[in-house]
Amino acid sequence: MKTKAGLWVDHRQAIVVIVSTTGEEIKQISSHAEKQLRRTGSTPLQGNFEAQKVPADGSRQRVFTGQLNSFYDEVIDCIRDAESVLIMGPGVAKDELKVRLEEKNLGDRIACIETADNMTDPQIAAKVRQYFGGQPIDTK
Repeated sequence: MKTKAGLWVDHRQAIVVIVSTTGEEIKQISSHAEKQLRRTGSTPLQGNFEAQKVPADGSRQRVFTGQLNSFYDEVIDCIRDAESVLIMGPGVAKDELKVRLEEKNLGDRIACIETADNMTDPQIAAKVRQYFGGQPIDTK
């Protein structure tokens, strides 16, 4: 069996499961992408100039998109050696990752994209094993 990968992804984190003949490895990658700007101070409004302290929506969206692209690149680095990839997740992050993989000329490695609610690490690993045909061969 060659290396196969499965992952569950949303905008906050990715759980990556690498399955090969030597076993199984689970990695968790956090995105650190922040969509909502954090305000300083103890009250929501600090006076007449509060609006000038908050960046424009377009600026915030560009920063958020840049953070997500860095996150997706980190995920891609984890699965780069896999010959086949299963992508799961609840929202649009799985589709954004697909686009990023295609931009890196790795789109042909995508085996399947599935919508999946929140799952535990063992559930994700079991789903990946089931999709790719059973338990990995352990050569210990």
